[in-house]
Amino acid sequence: MSSESAASHRATLWGATTVVNWATLALFTQWAGPVPPFLLTALCFGLAGGLAVLMFLWRGERRALLDALKQPPLGWALGVGGLFGYHLFYFIAQQNAPAANAGLISYLWPLLIVILAGLVLPGERLKAIHLLGGACGFVGAALLMGPDGLDWAGEYTPGYLAALLAAFIWSVYSVASRLLARIPTTAVAWNCLGAAALALACHLAWEPVGWPEGANLWAILALGLGPVGSAFFTWDIGMKRGQVRLLGLLSYATPLFSTLVLIAAGLATATPALLIAALLICGGALIGSGWLGRRASASRHSAG
Repeated sequence: MSSESAASHRATLWGATTVVNWATLALFTQWAGPVPPFLLTALCFGLAGGLAVLMFLWRGERRALLDALKQPPLGWALGVGGLFGYHLFYFIAQQNAPAANAGLISYLWPLLIVILAGLVLPGERLKAIHLLGGACGFVGAALLMGPDGLDWAGEYTPGYLAALLAAFIWSVYSVASRLLARIPTTAVAWNCLGAAALALACHLAWEPVGWPEGANLWAILALGLGPVGSAFFTWDIGMKRGQVRLLGLLSYATPLFSTLVLIAAGLATATPALLIAALLICGGALIGSGWLGRRASASRHSAG
């Protein structure tokens, strides 16, 4: 194995750990307890950003950190707004709807990325297969909302709407990031701290101040170190230096992994509707990505 392919292999492995990280996001959010969403967002990103800055300094990348502060205003708005918005609404969804249902709906983002990329990115086109994948994913989401669809007066409606909004925010953030690809990875540290500062200001303005009874600090630390921390950096390494297509396919399985983790932890029940919805959302993302079509075409060519 050449040094270049070995480096790509290592980067892909780092990227793959992100999928495991993301699969624990719902679990640790539930275990964190009744922490107000603005406060939880501030704590997680404060920890993630602070540790990231220390890591870059330890690696001797002080200059790169300072240069990252000079990212354009659009980069700041996208980075801080995307991180802050997605996780805020994800936490709101997890606290106002069944954990597995909210998690699956929020994980419509891989599918939405495929659709949005076809609409707005140069050189990309929205095709019938993207729409078919979208239909599968949204049927899966509808199953999670109950047999009668979205009940606007229902107990879990705020959570479901927050989950949908989270999915939309992360898909817009991800697609728009393609247009700002020159911004370095070190900027993620400042974006995390920016998101923490924004969340803290909102917490002080609108939420009860003080440590909530029943909150678990260890779970909050796990969030800040894992799915709301190191995951951003390992994913960036994988996307820039690893096998992008393989990592993209792995990300489509994240909602299924997350659901299985919740079931194993006793925080969700393996009902037929839940498992069918998980398969529809994961399958919809795979169909929309075009991977299944490429595999079928490759099989026909090899057989010929």
